[in-house]
Amino acid sequence: MEFTVSCKIDVSKGVEELSEKIAKILQSGASASENYFTVALSGGSTPKTIFKYLSRNYKDKILWNKIKFFWGDERCVPADHPDSNYLMTKENLFGKIEIRAENIFPIDGDNIPAEEVVSYSSIIKENVVMKDGFPSFDLILLGLGEDGHTASIFPNQIELLDSKNICEVALHPLLNQKRITLTGEVINNADQIIFLVTGASKAKMIDTILNKRTDFEKLPASFVKPKQGKLIWMLDEAAASLIAT
Repeated sequence: MEFTVSCKIDVSKGVEELSEKIAKILQSGASASENYFTVALSGGSTPKTIFKYLSRNYKDKILWNKIKFFWGDERCVPADHPDSNYLMTKENLFGKIEIRAENIFPIDGDNIPAEEVVSYSSIIKENVVMKDGFPSFDLILLGLGEDGHTASIFPNQIELLDSKNICEVALHPLLNQKRITLTGEVINNADQIIFLVTGASKAKMIDTILNKRTDFEKLPASFVKPKQGKLIWMLDEAAASLIAT
């Protein structure tokens, strides 16, 4: 198989084992950081399960106030809307641990999208270390869509990977729903990027990307290759079922 040199494949038996690994990474990052450990979160069912695990098992075991939380993407909906990534995280993690409000930087999905792109970019620049002209998060957590999208960079908007902006407005190709997303330049400038992927429904897409099957180069997730940092694909056995590890 042809994996990128910096790419590591980590397979867990299930999402609980995967959640424990993420807990240890957050625990270590917060403890080791002199200032703040900066993390961009993902939405989706797998992160939701991980957040529940963290709130149950690591409520008092992680230095939460040493972590600054951001989002890799967000739907352009109010913060109390069921589709909001922020609301999902609040309900399953932030509302159940002790963390200062000033450590949490949600995207304002209720704002005019073009204005929020500018506003959120400024917030990131003020709080995240800059390297080579772009923010460099300590950790970015990513999901993988069955169409190969990641963050809110979809195959029909693959040009957002090369945008020189920190954030862009994206449009869901089927729902026509506007979203705010980090660009590829920012994602690939992180110290560590982790794809969190579980379930058999993602196995074919993972095989296509990691083994560079036909048309893999049309898939946004194929272009996640950190310039200086590490890339880890954290999978459960079902998601990894079509690759050899």
